[in-house]
Amino acid sequence: MLRIMLFGVCLSLATSAALAQDKATIEKLNNAWTAAFNKGDAQAVAAMYAEDAYVLPPGSDIVKGRAAIEAFWRQAAQQMGDALDVLPLGRNAAREIGTVSLKTKSQPPQEVVGKYAVVWRKLDGRWKLATDIWNTNK
Repeated sequence: MLRIMLFGVCLSLATSAALAQDKATIEKLNNAWTAAFNKGDAQAVAAMYAEDAYVLPPGSDIVKGRAAIEAFWRQAAQQMGDALDVLPLGRNAAREIGTVSLKTKSQPPQEVVGKYAVVWRKLDGRWKLATDIWNTNK
């Protein structure tokens, strides 16, 4: 931990090793999210969100709170893509940007390609999704 005095305020900065560890943890959590989603386990997906989290789906209303998020993902019939960049935002937050590849259940199935951004927060020592937004490329 690096401590810096700036304008009379002591700032604590996490070391790059700690930030790399958090990035690796978030990538593992993304894998767990995708595995739960692909199994259709909306409860496990929703458990990865903070109680007061937001999901911001395109063309839909904001979804707020873990119970509403669980209901939202329960109805989702899509597969998610890959994280491209995880940026630590201090010790207790991180921003992730990635791609999304979705296949609809319509006949014939349609492929939808897009991107997403999420904000992770560390709550009680565990990473939870705080904000989740995505949209299509077309």
